[in-house]
Amino acid sequence: MDFVAILAAVLAACCIVLIVAPLRRLLVSRLVLRWYRGQLPAMSQTEREAIDAGTVWWDGDLFSGSPDWNKLLAMRRTALTAEEQSFLDNETEQLCAMVSDWETTQIYQDLPPQAWQFIKDKGFLGMIIPKRYGGKEFSATMHSLVIQKLASRCGAAAVHVMVPNSLGPAELLLHYGTEDQKNHYLPRLAKGLEIPCFGLTNPNAGSDAAAIPDFGVVCKGVWEGKEILGMRVTWEKRYITLGPISTLLGLAFRLHDPDRLLGAQFVGREDIGITCALVPSHTPGVNIGRRHNPLNAVFQNGPNWGKDVFMPLDWIIGGPKMAGQGWRMLMECLAAGRSISLPSSGTGYAKLAARATGAYARVRSQFKTPIGKFEGIEEALARIGGNLYTMDAARTMTAGAVDLGEKPSVISAIVKYHLTERGRAVVNDAMDILGGKGICLGPNNFMGRIYQQLPIAITVEGANILTRNLIVFGQGAIRCHPYVLKEMNAAREGDLKGFDAALFGHIRHVISNETRAFLMAITGSRFVSVSPRAAPRTRRYYQHLTRISAALAYVADVSMLVLGGSLKRRERISARLGDVLSMLYLASATLKRFEDEGRQEADLPLLHWSLQDTLARAAEALHGVLANYPVRLIGAFLRLVTFPLGRRFAPPSDALGHEIARLLIAPSAARDRLCAGMYLPTSESEPLGCLEAALEATIKAEAVEAKIRAAQKSGAIRGRGPEELAEAALAARVIGTEELALLKRAAQLRDEVIRVDDFPQDLGLSEAIRPAQPQRAAA
Repeated sequence: MDFVAILAAVLAACCIVLIVAPLRRLLVSRLVLRWYRGQLPAMSQTEREAIDAGTVWWDGDLFSGSPDWNKLLAMRRTALTAEEQSFLDNETEQLCAMVSDWETTQIYQDLPPQAWQFIKDKGFLGMIIPKRYGGKEFSATMHSLVIQKLASRCGAAAVHVMVPNSLGPAELLLHYGTEDQKNHYLPRLAKGLEIPCFGLTNPNAGSDAAAIPDFGVVCKGVWEGKEILGMRVTWEKRYITLGPISTLLGLAFRLHDPDRLLGAQFVGREDIGITCALVPSHTPGVNIGRRHNPLNAVFQNGPNWGKDVFMPLDWIIGGPKMAGQGWRMLMECLAAGRSISLPSSGTGYAKLAARATGAYARVRSQFKTPIGKFEGIEEALARIGGNLYTMDAARTMTAGAVDLGEKPSVISAIVKYHLTERGRAVVNDAMDILGGKGICLGPNNFMGRIYQQLPIAITVEGANILTRNLIVFGQGAIRCHPYVLKEMNAAREGDLKGFDAALFGHIRHVISNETRAFLMAITGSRFVSVSPRAAPRTRRYYQHLTRISAALAYVADVSMLVLGGSLKRRERISARLGDVLSMLYLASATLKRFEDEGRQEADLPLLHWSLQDTLARAAEALHGVLANYPVRLIGAFLRLVTFPLGRRFAPPSDALGHEIARLLIAPSAARDRLCAGMYLPTSESEPLGCLEAALEATIKAEAVEAKIRAAQKSGAIRGRGPEELAEAALAARVIGTEELALLKRAAQLRDEVIRVDDFPQDLGLSEAIRPAQPQRAAA
């Protein structure tokens, strides 16, 4: 009894300490804070600015372990204005009709001069610029749709339009420029009188862009006949899109003030920090014009450089007071731009692949059967359709978030990585189906150039390996977590009260997610509440996603506690945890799409494939974390909590894949929705227009061919080939003259579709018409 009384007294004392906040802070939190500050990894100013950049949106819910699905489903979807819809249906269509991948890559090595002029005249370079400066002031959703349509037609057109409307001078001026800078440059950018580019990457600082060696030194010099305070800048940049034809160079460099000339704001600082400036390309000492050749994409891209180029301090974006703020500016703007450009172009490529390859698989026959009906081809078609449905859902939802005022930094990294990777998978599957048709370049090859160019998207705006291994979870674990950033900030500031509140909130959060993850795992998530807004047929998906969210939150918390600062260096663990968060986001977007599009029954195979695929990948990523956990005993315990009954999420079935393949090889409203927003020419002289006509004719001809086969089998007609059999069938009145004409049209279109381009011995180079200086014509 004495022992029980003593134990009860100890427990009571502990409870009092934990419940009474002042006492808890004195006896517990103060000691933990001292330990925590010693464990907190050092963070550079650039790392801090990267973490602080952008906003936390739906990713915060997913990382919390308890997503509010009502919040997701209540988010409004951006509708295009009448002006935006008209621009998409008219100017964008016209630009698509003016260009093609074959002409830009093989003949002009650039966009045709008339296309460049059209881009400038019609305001494509000023889509994000407000109307008061002469721009279009389009929504992010509209921006995304324009890039998607252009990408489905011509990669160079998409790149040349998206770069000025993404991270670059216009975006930076809008947010940080002085009024004089805005009033001077934005109208000129909107009208295409200035061609902008932005120089960040140095040969010695690619992924580690914050370490750029390019530098400027504050000094006095002569400018336009007067001595002024300025800076001498030395830089070397490469991979700069639009750089060779740019008239306005955005430049990032590290500014130094060794003589302390900048004044009181920068007192005591010699290294001012990364700074962004706008430099007219005709400035003496600026070198541009040379080009890179990025995998035959032939968009204008190249190096620029300068040495000791003197320029006024007023050229700093935002003026001298914004010196040293360049990295923060870039990170904040990148969060929005990266959400749109590459996810939209990747989706455009995938839509072309889905529509064209699906049609080709129905038109092309082997062994007297359309190849799209072979199970091996069906498997690839299913991945094409399922991946595209997921990609377009994520593209739409992310652009909509930007329209809501968000700058979703973590989500922008997710969609950049996963939509470019899935886009690559879609195009690879399309190339496998096309076979020899896909690998022989020419004006009738609709996938070859895209296949060549896809690695560019994987590389730029943060290389995909870097994005997956270091950014998604590395940034998401701090930004999206409800308590970690609060703990870190309180610890750095020595705020005991704030640290105490965050610490014990964090402890309750961990215990809650541990309990919920385990209970949901052993009950199959069947008792998880679901939003009444959700479609009944999707209920189980919401429950499973909630379970995975709780498991991610719990495993991430334990990992941050156990591995501490070393988690930053364990890139494979970080990458897999980031994959779980990414799959949760892609699945969320897919569910939102299904609701926003009116719960289309015919789209259910695509929905099921997408969600089963993302759930299986999320579970596999978690298993990968636990199987490779650095502390085996803790890994085993985490597995017991999160997967006590073993693996339960299977990838999509063959039967489901069969349904999607059937959807892609025949015209339908579901196929139209899946590929909506791409450029779809109607002329049969165009490869895609010919494919669409051939698909329609082939399906009509199949019924006639069935009559002929039946007559041949019964012995009513004989012939040595399709043409003889058709004529015999006509003579025997098995078919009529209109049906014979239908067979001939289908055969003629089929021959055109399967035809592979061929050229003279010199591959047609002597016949190509080339402008003498394409980069100058484009300027």
